[in-house]
Amino acid sequence: MRLGVVLPTFAWDGAPALAAAEQAEAAGLDGVFCYDHLWPLGEPGRPALAPFPVLGALAGRTSAIVLGTLVARVGLVPDDVLAAEFATLAEICGGRVVAGIGTGDRLSVAENDAYGIATPPARERRARCAALARRLVAEGLPTWVGGRSAGAAALARDSGAALNLWSAPPEEVRAAGAGGEVTWGGLLPAEPAAAAARVRALADAGASWAVFQWPGAATPLLAAAREAGLR
Repeated sequence: MRLGVVLPTFAWDGAPALAAAEQAEAAGLDGVFCYDHLWPLGEPGRPALAPFPVLGALAGRTSAIVLGTLVARVGLVPDDVLAAEFATLAEICGGRVVAGIGTGDRLSVAENDAYGIATPPARERRARCAALARRLVAEGLPTWVGGRSAGAAALARDSGAALNLWSAPPEEVRAAGAGGEVTWGGLLPAEPAAAAARVRALADAGASWAVFQWPGAATPLLAAAREAGLR
């Protein structure tokens, strides 16, 4: 199982996110990822850095680590623009990109409303996400579709993308793996033994990736991976 972190991009200053990515690469982690939110969920007064400028900056500051979104929301920009952003990022970083995409949900509607961005019905969003996933897969980009619904699982399976499950228990990861590749995202427990147990459980459940919200340093995740026998 490969290991990654979601960078601390809910900030006015991009320097901490860039430093975190460099630390993650130096420590031997496999990937760094950015949220695609206009503010942290439920906190409209706080800032959020856009993912592609951060990842573009990292293309020139890193050499091996995978760069990705977790997840880019269909509808914030035109679908052709989002596809071009992924293609451009892949071009400038030598192809080491994961294109994580999703449809958004009720929790993200307030962000759209605040900036005058329409939120189409769920069926339309799923159709657009499916078309984009197929396009990205056809272009050779590793693609993840985020969501824990049956519709998201079918969308990922039918498009050839991996399914990304945020905060899902290991048994859900294992069950979803019967239909294709599954990746996972969520929190790393603060207690070392619990952190190692979570990493081990996700690996045993068949997740190809586990991506953790930035725990403040790469050290806790590396320690958990070593304790779990994955490093």
